[in-house]
Amino acid sequence: MRDELVGYLLGAIEEPESKRVETALADPQQGPALKRDLEQLRRAIEPLSRDHGFLAAPPGLARRTMRFVESHAAAAGPLPTPRGLSPEEGSWSGAGPRAWLDRTIMAATALAACVLVGPLLLDAILESRARRAERSLQKTSGALQGYAESHRVFPTPPDAGPLSRAGLYGPTLVSEHRLVADDGTLLCPDTELARRGNFRVPTLDELKAAVGTPQFEELVRSMGGDYGYTLGHRNAAGALQPNRNLRRKTHPIMADAPDACCEKSSNHPGGIHHILFEDGHVERVFQDDVHRDDHLFRNDDGETAAGVDPDDAVIGDSHHQP
Repeated sequence: MRDELVGYLLGAIEEPESKRVETALADPQQGPALKRDLEQLRRAIEPLSRDHGFLAAPPGLARRTMRFVESHAAAAGPLPTPRGLSPEEGSWSGAGPRAWLDRTIMAATALAACVLVGPLLLDAILESRARRAERSLQKTSGALQGYAESHRVFPTPPDAGPLSRAGLYGPTLVSEHRLVADDGTLLCPDTELARRGNFRVPTLDELKAAVGTPQFEELVRSMGGDYGYTLGHRNAAGALQPNRNLRRKTHPIMADAPDACCEKSSNHPGGIHHILFEDGHVERVFQDDVHRDDHLFRNDDGETAAGVDPDDAVIGDSHHQP
């Protein structure tokens, strides 16, 4: 099972293997040790997420570097023997310019390999995380479509009151057994919520029982996981309307949740945003294109609230109220 942890962390294994790992992580016998190993792996690759850019080498850099190495190697002469070592003991004594040049070339080659492979490895990690997020949204899309077929509308929060939150879709789907509360479907790889390791979507009954307690605010902030959900729209009289499934290809109903500024999501280091549309398909959009046609996280009045008309789509974080 430990051999599959790296693939699980990078999203590089198929869904059956991923479910097997998740079952092992939840097992009281082997789960704690596997979770520690998984956390060590997460910490090991964390530095890569801070350098996700790609720097193109200037034209002719390799040629100029080799000329520089050759000119200095010719002028340097033999390297001195390290104090206390003889040639028989494996010192560098007797190594001339050519040996020095060979070693320098090997070091430069190793450095070049690191420079080239590092971004490629990071790109592979980011791509694996993106694929896992897409699979999670597709799974949630199936649950939402099934709910809409049964109820003729997507999950819709109350017009007002403490339960009128975007993230109420999570407890709604869990309460109808359309999603599993603690299988990680509503998490993105390596987010703060995912790293806690104990995420669980509450049921509607648990949420209602917590109203008025300190636990309630914590529940409403996390019950939607790492994804935001549609805040719907209000009619001319100001009443919140049901989220009807009109199967529109350009109308978002879920996406990576916005951060505090409601301008972008911080789920993915590379600036990727995943958007689930009403017809059930998922698109991967980069930061510069998120608000190109319509602001994803604000309505036409510039507020993170319900849309002002049926075509005004707004994605809110779990705690946002319509």
